Amino acid sequence: MHKLRSRIPFISLVAILALAIAIASCSLGLGRQSQDNKPSSTPANTATLPEEVPQEFNLLFEVWDTLKREHFQRDSLDAQALSRGAIRGMLQALNDPYASYLTPQQYNIESRDFKGSFEGIGAEVTVRDGEITIVAPIPDTPADRAGVRPGDVILQINGQSTKGISLMEAVNKIRGARGEEVGLLIRRKTSGEPIHLTIVRDVINVKSVRLRMLVGRIAHLRITSFAETTEQEMIEALKKSKDLGARGIILDLRNNPGGLLNSVVEVTSHFIDGGLVLYEVDGQGRRRDWRVRPGGLATDIPMVVLVNEFSASGSEVLVGAILDRQRAPVVGVKTFGKGSVNTLRVLSDGSGLYYTIARWYTPNGNLIEGEGLEPNIVITQPEDDPAEDTQLDKAIELLEAKVKAIE
Repeated sequence: MHKLRSRIPFISLVAILALAIAIASCSLGLGRQSQDNKPSSTPANTATLPEEVPQEFNLLFEVWDTLKREHFQRDSLDAQALSRGAIRGMLQALNDPYASYLTPQQYNIESRDFKGSFEGIGAEVTVRDGEITIVAPIPDTPADRAGVRPGDVILQINGQSTKGISLMEAVNKIRGARGEEVGLLIRRKTSGEPIHLTIVRDVINVKSVRLRMLVGRIAHLRITSFAETTEQEMIEALKKSKDLGARGIILDLRNNPGGLLNSVVEVTSHFIDGGLVLYEVDGQGRRRDWRVRPGGLATDIPMVVLVNEFSASGSEVLVGAILDRQRAPVVGVKTFGKGSVNTLRVLSDGSGLYYTIARWYTPNGNLIEGEGLEPNIVITQPEDDPAEDTQLDKAIELLEAKVKAIE
């Protein structure tokens, strides 16, 4: 899923609080202790807050001062652990499902650019209804081979419950060095008893574009994610399909969890001619337009797009542009509904803060986050026969009709 990354250090409100807690631990003296179970009548000292910090945060310092003076383990209180706990609590109160706090070690892992390879199990995860959920396993990866499926809910990671943990905490628990095992307890989308999977981590080389030629010289172009290499992979696939005499394209975005926004804009620009790909609006109401880039290779060829409930984030951006421009029919079911811009900021101690800064809209102003996009033609897949691809069959039927109409 798209992550707008930044490596520019800054001291956020959270960092100010953490620093102030550390200062308070050195400067505030021990007060009178309460006796037995009687409540103490001595008010806690409070620190002077920076001018830009709301006075409501006085309570945080008051709690720290009270614990430092009266808690039975006051001599061994860990200011760093408590400050990180306060940060996590603050983020949980934001009602932002993507907000997370990363330790310095976790930040070092997460801040690496998505360049097409990493070490892990090969699955995209998100938060859905408060649960850590698989969006899609990457084809031919340890997760895929172990039987991980879209919609699986991760209940435990190495025996530890995922209840109440953030998305980024879950990601960092699942990731690890090649050759190491990770145990996942999952619940299938179709319910039933939880299943335990042991997966051996590996180097994940992400090939995000796959091409196959179908009967009738139809190019089936599947994009599994949007990485730095995706546009170049797609250009090669489009040129190959043209050399093979493709009469039309089925663009398959099913189980595509998204990726880098720049890559999404680059790819979309090959299928529509001019105008907007999307726009985003931040918390101050400021709008940023992302426009089609010139030089598209497939702006005129007949096309049908495939989506499902796990087409998310960047893939929804592409679908929104296709729908609003009426470039091609979209077949499948309603998309996931993940359309927010998330940023990763480094804090003063090397830890990180991940949170939402804006939301995406289709060119016609349709909100993606929490809504998803409806296809033109709704076709569901039969659950009792996974081998039958009714969505692809319908796409072929529509594309054949479009091609014959212009031949």
